[in-house]
Amino acid sequence: TQFQEKLAQLESSWSEFEQRGVKIVCIAAQKITGILGAKQFVAKNDYRFPLLFDETRETTKAYGVYHRLGLDAYRIARPAAFLLDDAQKIQWIAVSPNQVELPTNAVIFEAIAASGKY
Repeated sequence: TQFQEKLAQLESSWSEFEQRGVKIVCIAAQKITGILGAKQFVAKNDYRFPLLFDETRETTKAYGVYHRLGLDAYRIARPAAFLLDDAQKIQWIAVSPNQVELPTNAVIFEAIAASGKY
């Protein structure tokens, strides 16, 4: 899936994020024990960043990326990236219009540089 590919990209660029002092946290709007096999996926992939599951969609809704129904979505999150500062204040947001467009690492690195905080 696109999400799994993005996780692999983030993992492959881990050292670049670390050098900038940026911590990665990924949140999936799904059940860890659901039919998509998330529990097995997490066990199989040893990411250096936390992969959390928003089973109730509470976090997804709070950040405004909940996608209730669409041609390519049912009760999941729009792919998004948030850059938060040390005080947990949002400095930058990228929200994709659909499930196949994800912010690239290059775009995320540009946002990190532009923030002037890292």
